[in-house]
Formats: sequence, structure tokens, C-alpha cells
Amino acid sequence: MSAPSPLRLDQALRTAAIRLASPDARHEAEQLLLHVIGRDRAWLFAHGDASLADEEASAFEALLARRAAGEPVAYLVGHRGFWTLDLQVSPATLIPRPETERLVELALERLPDDRLLRIADLGTGTGAIALSLANERPQVQVVATDVSEDALRVAQANAKANDIGSVVFRCGSWLAPLAGERFDLIASNPPYIADGDPHLAQGDLRFEPPTALSSGADGLDAIREIVAGAPSHLLPGGWLLLEHGWDQGEAIRGLLINTGFVDVATETDLEQRDRVTLGRVTEGQDCSR
Repeated sequence: MSAPSPLRLDQALRTAAIRLASPDARHEAEQLLLHVIGRDRAWLFAHGDASLADEEASAFEALLARRAAGEPVAYLVGHRGFWTLDLQVSPATLIPRPETERLVELALERLPDDRLLRIADLGTGTGAIALSLANERPQVQVVATDVSEDALRVAQANAKANDIGSVVFRCGSWLAPLAGERFDLIASNPPYIADGDPHLAQGDLRFEPPTALSSGADGLDAIREIVAGAPSHLLPGGWLLLEHGWDQGEAIRGLLINTGFVDVATETDLEQRDRVTLGRVTEGQDCSR
């Protein structure tokens, strides 16, 4: 009896996409296969008739089984692209998402590239926001905070891998590591899902750190804390930018206005959903309260 023919790459992809049966199944299968064979997408397209070695086929099968059980692709391959960077991820960090790039865009609009500025990124996770801003504005000084030491180790590794040396990482909750300091801009993608929301038990969210996802009965506990403390850490005219859920814009605008912020607005993402609410402190606002 002859041995079975080696599995071709194009055949492996077709079978895997059918097996995963998700809207993004083909792309997910490609990511897993490229991780296993250590090649890029262009090479794969040019060599679809190449064969998988036995050990590669086994590794691919193992990853497919884990993805079929729900594990996020980013955790399986260990990285995720964000803005212009490739970032290491781990189960200690939230997986960077394309929606958060809107926060980066809005921050950059408020960061002139001709002078030294100081910014803070609260709850940095992988360092996605802090590193993207630092990479676009090399003269800007960035402080990134996170309560998780494991997450900070990932962020520090990402800074090193992307050769970005202008970000200082500090361990602590939200604004706590910034005592006595003020900034031109503070940005954050804090947890904003309500505790007990059924989405937390679905999809990729099941595998991400709960403290990076949910915050109180209405999802706004972390945001309330940040809004209340931000004025004492912003220079006159400084901006606060917060990512949030599609239905939270009105509530967060109210929090900012009641705290004394001006020019308060909610900006939408590419799907025209409320995504980022922002405001600035006035020139004459008492920031010491």
C-alpha cells in the first residue's frame, strides 16, 4: 500500500477554511498556515502547490483545532498588526483592534509635529496606542501605564522590537503612576463593557483578560475614574481622548462636560458608530482640584 501524497498548501487552506466556517475563515487559515511555515503571503500565493512537511501538517492541525475551539488567532500566532506596527500579544493583553486606530488618528490631529509635547496612554496593554503615537511623533515624550506587570512586559518587548525608545512604561492603575505630572494629551482605551454582558462569554472575548474588557454595571467605572482625575494631569488646553462602546457617547459627553471639559465631542469609526469621545481643559481651568 502506497503512502498518502503530501498535503499541498492550497489544499490545506481550502480544507481549513471549510473547517473553520467563519466569515473570515480563509484569512484566519492563511495566518495560521503562514505562522507554521514561516513565510509571507506573497510566497504562499506563488507556491500554493508546495507540500507541507509532516511536522508542519501536525502543527497546522493543532492550531486549527485550537482556533475551532475559539482561541483568538492573534494569541495562536503571537502577534497582531496595528497602525504601522507589528505587535506581540499574549493572553495578558487585550488584542489590538482596528477600531482603536481611530483613537490614534484623533490624537495625532492634536499633536503638532513641530514641538516637544508630553502624552500619556492609560491601560496600555500591548502598547499599541503609545507606540503608534511615539512612532509618528518621534519628538513626543510618552508615558504608558498599566496595572498588569505581564502586560507591561509585552509592551516593553514591543517597544524594543519596533525600535521605539521614547516611551516610558509604569505599573499602576490608570492615573496613579502619574502623580505630580501634567500632559498635553491623555489617551485611553479602557474597559467599557458592562459586567455580565453576554458578549463576554462569546467569541474571542472569552480568552481575553476580563479586567481589560468590563468595568462595572454599566461599563463606565474606569472611564468615570479617568475623567475625574484627568484635569489635574492635563496642561491648560490639554486633551483627553477615550475609546468606548457604540452606545456610550452621550453618557461620556455628560461626564466630561460635568467635569469642566470644553469642546466635548464624540467621533465615529469607519462604520459610523460612536467610538471616541474627547474634550479639553480650558486655559483658565483650575487643574489642581
